[in-house]
Amino acid sequence: MDARTRACRLAENMGLDCADAAAADRDIVLANMRFAWDPAWLREISRRPGTVLMLRGNPVLANVAAEQDANAVSQAILGEGGSLGGLEQIDGETAELSYSELRKRERPFIMPLDPTNPIVVEQAAYDAAYKGVTDILTLYLWRRPAFHLTRWAAQAGMTPNMVTLIGAVLCVLAFYLFWIGSFWPGVAAGFVFMVLDTVDGKLARCTGSSSKWGNVFDHGIDLIHPPFWWWAWIHGLEAYGTPIEPVYAVMLLWAIVGGYVAQRVIEGIFMRRFDKMHIHVWRPIDSKFRLITARRNPNMVILVAALLFGRPDVGIELVALWTLISLIFHAVRLAQASAAHDRGQPVVSWLS
Repeated sequence: MDARTRACRLAENMGLDCADAAAADRDIVLANMRFAWDPAWLREISRRPGTVLMLRGNPVLANVAAEQDANAVSQAILGEGGSLGGLEQIDGETAELSYSELRKRERPFIMPLDPTNPIVVEQAAYDAAYKGVTDILTLYLWRRPAFHLTRWAAQAGMTPNMVTLIGAVLCVLAFYLFWIGSFWPGVAAGFVFMVLDTVDGKLARCTGSSSKWGNVFDHGIDLIHPPFWWWAWIHGLEAYGTPIEPVYAVMLLWAIVGGYVAQRVIEGIFMRRFDKMHIHVWRPIDSKFRLITARRNPNMVILVAALLFGRPDVGIELVALWTLISLIFHAVRLAQASAAHDRGQPVVSWLS
């Protein structure tokens, strides 16, 4: 898409109107379409009337207060004279930002837009859509292939919901294959789904195509399906030839599902008590543990490793054990944060 269309989508997703004409009775944000920028910059500048974001002497985004001369600023952005007088200049290469919302320490990008070589900006926009605090597979293993799939989906005109729907079908297929003991085909379907689970979110963020329904659809699947996968895996052990005793199977399932739900509850309590801050960004150790905590992707690594040795039964036992260990870790971290808060110490993200 062209730069203006993308900019308008990003603005509208933040609750801003997008129009050519500037209203004289309100603050407006003017964007230089010769540059590409991380949505984080638009969010930051839109909160700061009377400021202009600069890159090597070039105005990129300007928040013009209602009482200031928007036409003069617009001319300055276009290189047709005008003036940035009265605007506080913010250097995009040195400005201090809060990184807690980004959940990573990488500075939001700003760069000149070259229409003849858009892949540079596309790569930057894709990287910007990546959270720095996530699981090890998402962060490292399929970051590159997911970029190419995201780019292809955008060029093909696919919406994020289309990608989510394809992923949902593969998610159900993986459940069925696990259920009948066809673990390797199930793993293949599951891993493709897991990659697409990265693609749909990145496609939405890169193209400004986020929607409330899409968010519910995507995150709803993410929240609900893992316990069903582990249930199907346990059921498929008999067909595979490595059955486990029924009572023990129920205990394992309850440990995994109960631990998964309890961890989600702990995360919710932490966010509620500490100003919507994720438990995974409190201290560096929390961010590092997020790489391997007992969520779907790290659990699948455990199961595949066990499957390589022909012991999917041992794999599900290890998943149950790792779930309990992860639950204890997060419970301790919640208790430590609460104790620090009760002593009057600030509980803030190390990324702030």
